[in-house]
Amino acid sequence: MSHVIACIDGSAAADTICDHAAWAARRLDAPLMLLHVLDEERYPSEPNLSGSIGLGTREALLKELADLDARRNRLALEEGKALLEAAKERLASAGQPTPVLRQRHGKLLDAVRELDDETRLLVIGKQGTDHPGHDRIGDNVEKLIRGVDRSVLVAVGAFKAPTGLMLAYDNSPSMRDGVRLIASSPLLRELPCHLVQVNGSERDREGAAWAARRLEDNGHPVTVAALKGDVETELHLYQEEHDLDLVVMGAYGHSRIREFLIGSTTDRLIRHARVPHLILR
Repeated sequence: MSHVIACIDGSAAADTICDHAAWAARRLDAPLMLLHVLDEERYPSEPNLSGSIGLGTREALLKELADLDARRNRLALEEGKALLEAAKERLASAGQPTPVLRQRHGKLLDAVRELDDETRLLVIGKQGTDHPGHDRIGDNVEKLIRGVDRSVLVAVGAFKAPTGLMLAYDNSPSMRDGVRLIASSPLLRELPCHLVQVNGSERDREGAAWAARRLEDNGHPVTVAALKGDVETELHLYQEEHDLDLVVMGAYGHSRIREFLIGSTTDRLIRHARVPHLILR
């Protein structure tokens, strides 16, 4: 069965990730899974003492260093288990059915890919334990958006059930697929949608009209906006001016929006975000 998977760590974002994931699971009528990954770089499964080769015959010291690493990893593993249990209790107190708990050792992207067949939606935070602060994003955000085959919900700020969304529409084939997904999925059912296009051509505007009809036919009140200017600036300004509490974008396109979303400029999408961002697949 496909799950909504919430990726949590020891950061302050763990609670809001759980809350966003619980909302999505209810909307999708899907089971919820909580995933915690013990990062291989910070907690290697096998201690690497190659840099201590100069210690020569001081084998006792090498063994002590290895034992320290092993104890550190065990503590981190127990901390992760406690984090998962605390999240489960938080969800239970809110009436959420008991989630599946999973813990892995390695890289987050690898762990998520292994669960691809069990995933309907992936929920992550904007910041991890190593990237606190509003204008920072975690290292794994870009890796996951680029590397997974499922839609990704990036939780930002305290949870608030969305009452309206902004769809950044670029008329790419993948974006049209995204419109079909929004129209057919219960996740965003009947939410008012502002379909926003920046620097669109006549063909793009025709595509936006098609998208508006498709969404309206499936119960979404739609407002279409054609803007000019810098893509990032215009999208953020529009979202703030209309007080829209969810931004939806496609993972791939053939325009400035693609550059905005994928590659070295991914952080420009989320860095100043005040609301959750749903990246469609």
